[in-house]
Amino acid sequence: MTDRLALAGIVKRYPGVVANDDVSLRVAPGEIHAVLGENGAGKSTLMKIVYGSVRPDAGEIRIDGKPVAVRNPQEARRLGISMVFQHFSLFETVSVAENVWLGLDASLSLAEVTARIRAKAGEYGLELDPARPVHTLSVGERQRVEIVRALLTDPRLLILDEPTSVLTPQAVERLFVTLHRLASTGCSILYISHKLDEIRALCSACTVMRGGRVTGVVDPRGETNASLSRLMIGAEPPPLEHRPSRAGEVALAVRGLSLPKTSPFGIDLADVSLELRAGEVLGIAGVSGNGQQELLCALSGEDARAPRDAIVLRGEPAGGASPRRRRELGLHFVPEERLGRGAVPALSLAQNLLLTRREAVRRGWIARGALAAQAASIIERFRVKARGPGAAARSLSGGNLQKFIVGREIDAGPKVLIVAQPTWGVDVGAAAQIRAALLGLRDAGCAVLVVSEELDELFELSDRLVVIAKGRLSPPIARADASVERIGVWMSGLWPGGPAERAGADAAEAAA
Repeated sequence: MTDRLALAGIVKRYPGVVANDDVSLRVAPGEIHAVLGENGAGKSTLMKIVYGSVRPDAGEIRIDGKPVAVRNPQEARRLGISMVFQHFSLFETVSVAENVWLGLDASLSLAEVTARIRAKAGEYGLELDPARPVHTLSVGERQRVEIVRALLTDPRLLILDEPTSVLTPQAVERLFVTLHRLASTGCSILYISHKLDEIRALCSACTVMRGGRVTGVVDPRGETNASLSRLMIGAEPPPLEHRPSRAGEVALAVRGLSLPKTSPFGIDLADVSLELRAGEVLGIAGVSGNGQQELLCALSGEDARAPRDAIVLRGEPAGGASPRRRRELGLHFVPEERLGRGAVPALSLAQNLLLTRREAVRRGWIARGALAAQAASIIERFRVKARGPGAAARSLSGGNLQKFIVGREIDAGPKVLIVAQPTWGVDVGAAAQIRAALLGLRDAGCAVLVVSEELDELFELSDRLVVIAKGRLSPPIARADASVERIGVWMSGLWPGGPAERAGADAAEAAA
């Protein structure tokens, strides 16, 4: 059988690093083939070469046995190749439908594209509103746009780069059904993920990369998570030690916070209340787009409309306080969007420290040496793969940039840390390191609020859990009393007194 994709001797060099070093890979028609490796191993670069976003320095690409030169994504799509990027390639100022329209047949009208999006999203259980501007979407919702856009091209080779990083367990199950269905039609799938359980459950072949080179090709169904970890990072990640918390005083309190949405596509926050204590981790679970963004903006100070007493930070009313004042009170924040909000892409890692650290500014002068030393310390402590403090943020892989951003905020010694999607797209070794650092911060007395759509992560980190659905928060539940099934049901708003239950009661009353 002729391979759907064959790569031979692919080389890609950047200043100071060889991203791909003599890489060869083969994918059969209808095969779901994983590409596994730690952050910075060269996986994303290799996929961008296949998709025409990056030109290789050497090597050959064959599609269905024929040598091809994939000069750009348009040529890739003509060859039947589609890709879902980890860092999204969407225009923020236009709608979902207009973004999808750009990559489809020009003879289609916008109305036809809108209808196709609704049909495809409904078919695969990926909730989407084609009319929404992309800038109003959460990370999870943007990922749905990318997936639907790729599916609409009827690809013969589909490349997925961390497709489930911000999907719920239910959505992941539906996506796997979709991928198996696609594979049964002969579509080949290249699947990049750091989630070893997913790879073992979904894929029939796995190419492992380390340091830009292929270190092995295995059938993941015959491997364990431990053996895959050893192939990927040379060792098993250390087990996460989660000791019982010693919760102290209330560090952050939200009391009856209700805020109307600021855009037609946002979510109203309705009577949100929570208490976060020093020395504990409180996890917030929820399906993307249920008010997480609105709540995080209200807590960080980006949205300062909250009544003064609705948010209390370490005993001080902070509802209308600026982000700077909240930092002075010990609140630090890691947003879910790394590039653009967590870091300025074109600035160096040292310069990016200025976003949340002002100690290096003295009488209006920036102490560049102190900034560089601080950045170098974070790079070393969190084992960030970067070309030093002067490396531009955009030059780092997604996982390494995440380690730097999380490290930057932990290094600041926060009293309250709010972190969204802490290990999105991060390899198992780096994820273990970040989670251990968050628990270490908790053990040192910091109050940690984690917003994540990965239930496994929340169960690993949290002392207590709440769920957000339709702008409302569930009652808190101790981790020991929670289960994936119970939290999954609550994510639909089905807790006692939750929004789904209220809606059902209102409908019954109206019918009566």
